[in-house]
Amino acid sequence: MTDASRPTTEITLLGRSYVIACPPDEQAKLERAARYLDRAMDGIHARGKVLGAEKIAIMAALNITNELLETLDAQREGEQNLNQLSARLDQALADTPRR
Repeated sequence: MTDASRPTTEITLLGRSYVIACPPDEQAKLERAARYLDRAMDGIHARGKVLGAEKIAIMAALNITNELLETLDAQREGEQNLNQLSARLDQALADTPRR
């Protein structure tokens, strides 16, 4: 497929449109991600402390990455807790006399 025939999707960030190459089956995910990023960028822009779209995008990316890492840490902790509970349950079942 040549670049000219690649499917694209238009997204908007801070009021500016961008055309992104994107397979049709990924379009909804891209649009969802763009809305999330746009809200994050808009929030940073509204505070007025960071100027320039590039700096706003970097701050938004750092904030979103931090959210992702916190979520991954919580997920790992939850999985670890489940594994510990499962091991305790297995041990309790093994220690229970069979009838």
